[in-house]
Amino acid sequence: MIFITAKFRILPEYADSWPEIAREFTEATRSEPGCLWYDWSRSVEDPNEYVLVEAFRDDEAGAAHVQSEHFKTAQKTLPPHLAETPKIVNTTIPQDDWSLLGEMAVPPRD
Repeated sequence: MIFITAKFRILPEYADSWPEIAREFTEATRSEPGCLWYDWSRSVEDPNEYVLVEAFRDDEAGAAHVQSEHFKTAQKTLPPHLAETPKIVNTTIPQDDWSLLGEMAVPPRD
């Protein structure tokens, strides 16, 4: 799978509304057949930073994502709300889902 994490620094005046600003793009991406997940989180240290964790089935799914109409639209509509170019880590890993963190295993609860 292609595993991507990106940090988005949002202009302060748009930080609280970023989930709504990115909603249409997020929903369209999540509906792509090759998208495994596409999840936003807000930094607890910087209220103007959002972290995106996303995964796609394979290179073909990743290519389809960046060639989609909703991606092309987002390239035009999202940057005006950003304080800087997002930072990204993009890698291919040999799995297709999250692994369990065994070092913090939670026993069954009643």
